Amino acid sequence: MQNGEIINIDNNSNYNSIALAVDKPSMRPGDEETGNDDVTDVVTTSTAVTDNHKNNNNNNPLASTEHLGKNRQYWRDIILGVNDGIVSTFLLVTGVAGGGLSSKDILLTAIAGALAGAVSMFAGEFVATKSQNEVLHGEIRLEKAHVQQYPSEEMQELGPLLNLIGIPADENNSLRQDLMRHYGQNPDALLQVMVALEFGVIEAEQRSPAWAGITSLTSFVVGSLPSVLPFAFAKHAMEGLIAAAALTFMALIAVGVVKTWATRGNCFTAAGENVLIASIGTGIAYGVGFFFDKVVH
Repeated sequence: MQNGEIINIDNNSNYNSIALAVDKPSMRPGDEETGNDDVTDVVTTSTAVTDNHKNNNNNNPLASTEHLGKNRQYWRDIILGVNDGIVSTFLLVTGVAGGGLSSKDILLTAIAGALAGAVSMFAGEFVATKSQNEVLHGEIRLEKAHVQQYPSEEMQELGPLLNLIGIPADENNSLRQDLMRHYGQNPDALLQVMVALEFGVIEAEQRSPAWAGITSLTSFVVGSLPSVLPFAFAKHAMEGLIAAAALTFMALIAVGVVKTWATRGNCFTAAGENVLIASIGTGIAYGVGFFFDKVVH
């Protein structure tokens, strides 16, 4: 292969096509045969790389695993909302059950707690996400002013950032030189790359305050159901508490499994963490309610 080699990787079709192109020098008389050999080598190499990539995809299931998609930034709200709904509502009903309340009283308490928690989750996530977006937009406006007024200083800041993404400062690194030249001549592109590398902000990954709030509210309500529904049918508080404990345990396991499906981690570790934290909280909540009923009340 000659100097000036460019490797274009087609991002579509899961890298099914890889084309290698070479800046071919001008031909001199008598060089036609050598030039044809160079082109043949390029085509042969391209075909071999493509075939190897396809074979690797067929032999490796991970190669065909899809990412979570454009809504992955809301997984935090989903897991936080449903987990908070499960744990906090169950601890609430456990505490009042330990205090000697009837099944209907516990049901009213659970419903009130679920509604209050859901509204609180919506308000908290909406305000927090909106505030975070406003902070980032303020930083981006300042960065835009820096790019417009002090482009040379921004180009100096870009160098170390390129090192962080695997493009080191090397005299023979033509890619780095091309990038520095490109961003030095395109202020808009420089602003975009500085925002992405310096602040870690990509427009497609920004969170909507409304969607964050709605996601948290809905998830909290769903998470509260294992602790609310049993008391709608149980005649005695202890029966409802036992049923709520069983449903809560299964819900915590399910959340752990779903979370590890998204994070590709260990489902037993995630589920165990959830159950352990909830178990400790349950003991504390029931003890406080029992103490209040027997001593304070």
